[in-house]
Order: sequence, then C-alpha cells, then structure tokens
Amino acid sequence: MSDKSTIPRLLKLKDYVTLLGTTIGIIALICGSFGHRDAISLGFFLISITLGTDLIDGYIARKTKTVNEMGKELDSLSDSLTFGIVPAILSFLAFKTGTFYDFILGIGCVCFALGAILRLARFNILANPGYTGVPTPVSCLLVINFFYTNYFYALANGGWSVPFLDIAYYVAPFFLITLGWLNITTYIKFSEKGKVVYVMFIILAPLAPIFGITGILNPSPIVAITISIVFLSFLILIFGWVATHSFILSLLKKKKNGNEKE
Repeated sequence: MSDKSTIPRLLKLKDYVTLLGTTIGIIALICGSFGHRDAISLGFFLISITLGTDLIDGYIARKTKTVNEMGKELDSLSDSLTFGIVPAILSFLAFKTGTFYDFILGIGCVCFALGAILRLARFNILANPGYTGVPTPVSCLLVINFFYTNYFYALANGGWSVPFLDIAYYVAPFFLITLGWLNITTYIKFSEKGKVVYVMFIILAPLAPIFGITGILNPSPIVAITISIVFLSFLILIFGWVATHSFILSLLKKKKNGNEKE
C-alpha cells in the first residue's frame, strides 16, 4: 500500500477542523444520553459550536486552496452527524412525553435526520453553483433556537424540571418534518455562500453558546424570559430570511429568463 493513502497524508489542516467538529458532535450526543434537561441543553450548546467549525474549515479550505476529495467526503459525513443525527436525537430527548405521542415525535426526528443526510448526498453529486434546499447548518440553527426558546421559558417559570409549553410538544414533530422537507425541496434555492450568510452566522451562531452557558448558570426569571424572547425572535428572523431570500432569487431568475426571451 502506498504511503500516500495513509490517513495522515490524506488529511489537510481544514480536515482536522472538520474532525474537531465531529468530535464535539459525538460529545454532544453523549451529553444528551444522560437524559436530564441541563445535559440536553449542554448537548445543544456543543452543537452550536460545530456551526463555527463548519464555517472555519470551509474558510481555511478556500484560503489555503486545499479542497480535496477526502475533505469533501469527510465534511459531508461530519455534517450528517452534527447537523442531522445529533439534533434529531437531542430533540427527541428534549420533547418526549412518555406517551404514544412520542411515536409521532420519533417520526419527526427521523424525517429531520434523513432530510439532512439526503440533502448532503445530493449536494455532493450536483455540479450546479449555489444551494438547492435549506443548508443543513441553517436547519440545525433553527432547531437550536426552537429548543432554547422553550428551555429558557421553562427556566423563567421555575427551573429545569418545569415542562415546556404544551404547544411546544405538539409543534415539535411537525416543525422537524417541515425542516426535513426544506432540506430536500427544489422549490427553495440559494446563491453561493456570500457575505450575508457569514454575517448572519457570525452574529447569531455565537449567541447560542453564550446563552447556553447562561442557562447552565440558572439565571433569574427576568433574564431567562428575555433570552427566550431573543431566541424566538431569531427563529422568526431566520425563517423570514429563508423565505424572503429564496423568493427574491426566484423573482430575479424569472426576470432574467423573461429578458432573455425578449
């Protein structure tokens, strides 16, 4: 066997950043396995960090011009875990009720995970620039915001053992199914990752771990309800960005096609 096929020779600097994100994702899953809400919160907190590693490895790859096939495969496998499987399992642990309704929640979690995996697989085989469907880091960020909206609401009303709002348990499976569909739909298209995406993640992504630490410290009710409202605002903002951004691109495409026909 050639020495060139050994793992150390195949990996570049940005691949080690990707593996760091994968490691954090596995640790997040282990945290969630304890089943306590504070441990689940820690799991979501760790997943929010992997949003940063995902941006960094891509940035390093472009700056150092070290895009390689090994890295592409590794990146997709890592994203499948950190942005698909782990958020799905953490969501099930966070919103399960111990009733038959957990079966529906399980379906939602599976749909979310499969949507992320299928989207990443399709992305690898398409040569078209840009993105078809909502990128998995965005759908993962939506799940994180949904969880922390409810998590801090519960903290504001008494602590970790206080149930979430009843509506949250009923909405969760359909929210996850919707995100899974948004991952694979062809009705939503994004241009190539630009400054807007980076600015959004640079501003929003760090706030999740910051507020996650605040949640572990068990803040006062006023602080907790304020943070809950902030996460709800982020949730609405990101959904609005997805809808508006894709709608604008669709209009521009139609206008361009119309001009070409003329």
